[in-house]
Amino acid sequence: MTLIFAHRGAAGTYPENTMDAFIAAEKCGADGIELDVQLSKDGEIVVIHDETVNRTTNGKGFVKDFNIKDLQKLNASYHSKSVKTFFKVPHIPSLREVFDWMKTNDLLCNIEFKTGKIEYPYIEEKVIQLIREYGFEERIIISSFNHYSIIHCYRLAPEIEIAPLYSDGLFMPWVYAASIHAKGIHPNYKIAPDDIINSAMEYGIQVRPYTVNKEKDIKRLLALSCSAIITDFPKEAVELRNAYIK
Repeated sequence: MTLIFAHRGAAGTYPENTMDAFIAAEKCGADGIELDVQLSKDGEIVVIHDETVNRTTNGKGFVKDFNIKDLQKLNASYHSKSVKTFFKVPHIPSLREVFDWMKTNDLLCNIEFKTGKIEYPYIEEKVIQLIREYGFEERIIISSFNHYSIIHCYRLAPEIEIAPLYSDGLFMPWVYAASIHAKGIHPNYKIAPDDIINSAMEYGIQVRPYTVNKEKDIKRLLALSCSAIITDFPKEAVELRNAYIK
């Protein structure tokens, strides 16, 4: 069965990378969530996509220049087109906060390292340590466009799955994945034609395309029994999957 991962939570209808979006993903029946991690000035793992807070909050500046207590004072839905919220003022969560919530459910979690532009000292070690503290080794997939980051994670913790993200054509990506000990690949759905998906899965590599929001694209991947779909609209994707299974 094709798994449904909620991209930055249910980011199509709730403020991205907030507890609101993650809770919404659970409530709609998603199998997992996808989130992004960076480090605060005081070295805490925080869940936010951009290197700055400008786009998603009422603050300005780089994430790395804020202590976590100041980051969490910001309104994480300030610029959001997604107006639904469970909390009065959604905030930037720490990864520990997300993990505390994950103890109440069985969701998988795809952690994306945002290490392509800013070097966060020991972010891989910090995340691995937290995963092990919570005993979530079997529930986590680590991905990044910075493949050095995920290879470093594999060397630190070979028991935790890694998967390279990529947005340009990659020749025989299943061979590349196997060469770095990745069990999956996370391609942009636009560069994941049927033959690539089928070949990768036949080779034993999981395929989880991102960010799949249109009904026709979701249906195509469901018809292929693609390993997973990463989408901003998990509710709609789950409903399409349920209808397809029937």
